Amino acid sequence: MTWPFPLRRPQRLFSTVIAVITTASLPSFAAAQASDKPAKAGDRAEETRISSEQMTGRPDRELVLERDVEIIRGETTVNSDHATYWAAEDEVELSGNIRMKRFGDRYTGDKMRLKMDSGVGYVTNPTYHMLESNGQGKAERIDFESEDMALVTDGTYSTCEGPNPDWYLKANTLRLDTGREVGNAEAPIIYFKGVPIIGAPSMSFPLSGARKSGFLAPTQGTTSTGGLEVSVPYYFNIAPNRDLTLTPRYIARRGMMLGADARYMDSTYAGETKAEFLPNDTQTKTNRWSVASIHAQRFTPQTTLNWNINAASDDNYPSDFSRNLSISTQRLLLRDLNVTHVGSFWTATARASNYQVLQDPASPITRPYDRLPQFTLSAARQDVNGFDWTANLEATRFWHPDLVRGERYVVNPSISYPVVRPSYFITPKVSLNAATYSVQDPSTNISSKYNRALPTFSLDSGLVFERDANFFGSAMTQTLEPRLFYVKTPYRDQSQFPVFDSAEADLSFAQIFSENRFIGNDRISDANQLTAAMVSRYIEESGTERLRVALAQRFYFDDQRVTLGTPTGQNKSDILASGVMQISNALRTEGNLQYSSSQKTVSRGNAGLSWRPEPKKVVNLTYRVDVPNALRQVDVSGQWPIADRWYGVGRLNYSLPNDYANRPGFTATAVPPARGLSEGLLGLEYKADCWIFRVVAQRIPTATGRSTSTLFFQLELSGLTKLGSDPLDALRTSIPGYQVLGTTPNRSNY
Repeated sequence: MTWPFPLRRPQRLFSTVIAVITTASLPSFAAAQASDKPAKAGDRAEETRISSEQMTGRPDRELVLERDVEIIRGETTVNSDHATYWAAEDEVELSGNIRMKRFGDRYTGDKMRLKMDSGVGYVTNPTYHMLESNGQGKAERIDFESEDMALVTDGTYSTCEGPNPDWYLKANTLRLDTGREVGNAEAPIIYFKGVPIIGAPSMSFPLSGARKSGFLAPTQGTTSTGGLEVSVPYYFNIAPNRDLTLTPRYIARRGMMLGADARYMDSTYAGETKAEFLPNDTQTKTNRWSVASIHAQRFTPQTTLNWNINAASDDNYPSDFSRNLSISTQRLLLRDLNVTHVGSFWTATARASNYQVLQDPASPITRPYDRLPQFTLSAARQDVNGFDWTANLEATRFWHPDLVRGERYVVNPSISYPVVRPSYFITPKVSLNAATYSVQDPSTNISSKYNRALPTFSLDSGLVFERDANFFGSAMTQTLEPRLFYVKTPYRDQSQFPVFDSAEADLSFAQIFSENRFIGNDRISDANQLTAAMVSRYIEESGTERLRVALAQRFYFDDQRVTLGTPTGQNKSDILASGVMQISNALRTEGNLQYSSSQKTVSRGNAGLSWRPEPKKVVNLTYRVDVPNALRQVDVSGQWPIADRWYGVGRLNYSLPNDYANRPGFTATAVPPARGLSEGLLGLEYKADCWIFRVVAQRIPTATGRSTSTLFFQLELSGLTKLGSDPLDALRTSIPGYQVLGTTPNRSNY
């Protein structure tokens, strides 16, 4: 060993004396390369540096250090009032005002013994603070088993700052593994505001945002259909790209359910499968289950496979067990498998699909046709000597247990010549829809064949005018954009053709500029019509659109003879109006209107206002009317601070009384909702520095005349766990613009 100064006998030093000792340690370059973290003390050869105000002893054996002791080796720094250092062992014993910093983690204590080369040792009556997780606490003793592993005896853990944390975990033994970034507690008890709230035989928790296997926090909740519910999930971190969560779920009024959620992802594929099984439901006396699986796989850069498979044991499964509105009201469960190949200018797809129908006795629906199978080919090229062309081909076998079934073959080519200039555009287009049907009636076993070929000519044109304008005191550019869209399609009697997948489309700005009034290929509307529209915009110099208003109406020069219902006999469509205004950066309003000029009344309409002045401040107000569906509703939702650290959240969707059934010519297309609250959510959130509390009550419709109420309670302990039932999905879907309250540091969703 080499010393920078001679030391032959004990002596008192009145100035700082620095000793540098170089000790042999085996480097581990491979280990350092495999980790993104700083190298540990034992990972490579480092020198131990010692400083103090007074140093006595023999440098090659034992040194006694007094006052302002500092010992440094790599990323480890130890300070104390007194210390004894043994050079041969590279070991130190310290006492008095001990402070250690190692890889950003900090420790204090009364007495410490530590091998500087390996990081092995102990400290008594310590406090600690971990950089990665902000975890901190105190203990009777901490044993450092390696640079990565610390065993805490009779200690606490919390992510709250200060000597009296709002919450903490207390355990007989607490193992903190910073290498695996996970903590394990034996016989832990979680205290909140000094009161024990939950205990367990053992518990794992993350020391970072990394995924770790182990029990997740239990969740509790209550619903009007199932009563008290308790779930205890177990998470398997199978691989960096695979995991599995098993969730036993006790439902007081129904029994024990087991759920599984498997996720996987690779460079060429990804997917997720969820399954639930409830043996012998105590209310229905049947086994109940559900499966939902999605998968996407890329065989080559051009060829992909996808599936979306859903199934349930009975009609009422989603409404009985789901807490999500979109799922609980689901009545068509899709099963779809498709393979797609993309060429240079074409796409080919092979598909097989059908639906499981979950019937509502009060509002039954007809089962859709199965596509077993369907083949499609789409091709398109742009600017071929100024021309654009497309070609769509389809071959589908439609099957239904009760209705007419058969095959349909469709060819739909088109060619257009767009002329686009800065101030105008004009696009003439010619297309053909040719179809062949081969059908069979299962009730009579009679087979038939039908053919159809219909040409269509369309002409789309528009102008763009601009002028300087002033909008609420700001200089802007105003545009005026008139548009005319003409369509001519001859009449062909199609009443004998089956209806496999077609329906009349609702009138909208997207549909009013389409050539066919119907969705699907079973009906091609006869047309001699003109759509006229006008759009005006106010645009800032930055490109921000402050205001947009639009009007559109379709005019029929001949009666519409091809229908899927009763012919209207009208010579013009309803008037469509739309407007969007960004009043300020915080305030936005929009509205849409469909006005029937023949009945002198509004057919459909909505108006909405959204105010978002600051983060976590949002108020939404919407009024909606839909005469065909006998619907008139007011929807209010928002998130807003109501006191220091307190936030109110809520949504009310209220069905207003209406007299649509008494209007002349009214025919409802759906069962109108009952007057009163259709959907509701009300809750409170409290955000502290290291925890969040949420209480939310939700009511959602599940079927005609039926609804489910759910009560959520959740205590989120930052960096440790979430206790109770999680309302975040309900809040995100119910309140547009809702923002999750963050915690500090809360870097884990474990």
